[in-house]
Amino acid sequence: MRTRSVHSPLDAMLLSLLNSAPAHGYALISRLREASGGAFDLPEGTIYPALQKLEAEGLIESGWRQVDNRRRRVYAPTAKGRATLDRRVAEWREYLAAVDMVMAR
Repeated sequence: MRTRSVHSPLDAMLLSLLNSAPAHGYALISRLREASGGAFDLPEGTIYPALQKLEAEGLIESGWRQVDNRRRRVYAPTAKGRATLDRRVAEWREYLAAVDMVMAR
């Protein structure tokens, strides 16, 4: 089990949201808040560095687009990002199953 995936699920959550549809940073903040029922209401200072890291790792790509009459940087997963998401989802499920085994005692 990869420790990084277990301790920092934000990358996988962002990849998952982008896998459903490309988005700009603020839209991702809103989607994350909505998808988590308000549990993840993260500030821009958390999301944008994570997006920059994912792009540097080649997991997402970005480009400028007009969205709601504003110029926005829109992010989308790369093929490597989609493959990484599949692996991290599997790792996360393995982690949750292991935690459940411990907590069920």
